[in-house]
Amino acid sequence: MNDTVDKLVIFLAKRDGIDKLVKTFQYVSKLVNWHIETTYPDIATRAKQWEVASGLSRKAFRTGRSLTGFNALRRSPGTSPGFRLLAVLANSGEMVYFFFDHFLWLARIGVIDAKYAKRMSFISAFGESVGYVFFVISDFILITRGLKAERKLLTEEKDSEETEGEIKKIRMDRIMRLMGVAANIADLIIALAEIEPNPFCNHTVILGISGLVSAWAGWYRNWPS
Repeated sequence: MNDTVDKLVIFLAKRDGIDKLVKTFQYVSKLVNWHIETTYPDIATRAKQWEVASGLSRKAFRTGRSLTGFNALRRSPGTSPGFRLLAVLANSGEMVYFFFDHFLWLARIGVIDAKYAKRMSFISAFGESVGYVFFVISDFILITRGLKAERKLLTEEKDSEETEGEIKKIRMDRIMRLMGVAANIADLIIALAEIEPNPFCNHTVILGISGLVSAWAGWYRNWPS
């Protein structure tokens, strides 16, 4: 059986694994900068540099990620017309997000004119928001179906290992989907801060906590069992 170090190595070997680690760095440093900005300006500046570097690194790691949504639609478009529509909307939004995020990264590092950064950021965040909304809807529908299936199994008179296994599988799927919902809602808040700046979404604490919720939910979902 793999121990914790083995699991950590496997986790960090995944693109999503290293992304969640660097995302943790990004939002912890954001909160540190906010907390000590007035009392320790030198350390706060270093924390800000760490935040910016982490954000740019994550964009580099995501190169080619826009193909993930396309492949999901190609391989598993959904089990019903309703789910196919949700899958198209969710994955299309995600593809727009990752595709334009490439250009945002290039603008931020100076490969293309920096004047395009704001526009690329808006388009990327808009696509991201659309994707998250429909991913959340899909997950809630599947969670509801899982609850109904679990209740049906619990009301059956026969109590077998197979039934217990099915219930356990349903509950594990529900936990994973709830983690996905938490991450998507947290990331939606961050995206809304870019699309329509407002005092709530743009507050440093809200952004920092949202980023960490998303990162740690991703840790849970991607951690090897």
